[in-house]
Amino acid sequence: MGADDRLRELGLELPEPLAPRGNYAPAVRAGDQLYLSGLGPVRPDGSLLTGKVGDGGLDLATGREAARLVGLQILARLRAELGDLDRVAQVLKLFGMVNCAPGFTRMPAVVDGCSDLLVDVLGEAGRGARSAVGMAALPFDIAVEIDAVVLVAA
Repeated sequence: MGADDRLRELGLELPEPLAPRGNYAPAVRAGDQLYLSGLGPVRPDGSLLTGKVGDGGLDLATGREAARLVGLQILARLRAELGDLDRVAQVLKLFGMVNCAPGFTRMPAVVDGCSDLLVDVLGEAGRGARSAVGMAALPFDIAVEIDAVVLVAA
């Protein structure tokens, strides 16, 4: 079963990939690797999911949902760059940044929202190395930002 079949099975539709909000490329290809710039959580209505996770702010479930929304943005960017999600041979690395309150330490559980989605859609090709760190602030006060490096099939 291909990635598009899995998306349909999961009842998911990919959003339009966001245009950059600064002086950078949304993706850069180097040989068989594709580097995606950091992406944020965009709701279906186009609004950003903002705020800090933990300490009376966003709860863990909402943080995970923010990371899942970023996963949809990652998949949308991959499709835009590659034309076909089945060209993703392997997610090599995710770098997840969580906008979190002091003392919040469950960043890996938040970023699982993205990782779980990528595995659901891409199968084992969606499971890569990963970092999940907490940040005092992120651009536009978004809850989560994640960048990715993927191996592209010929």
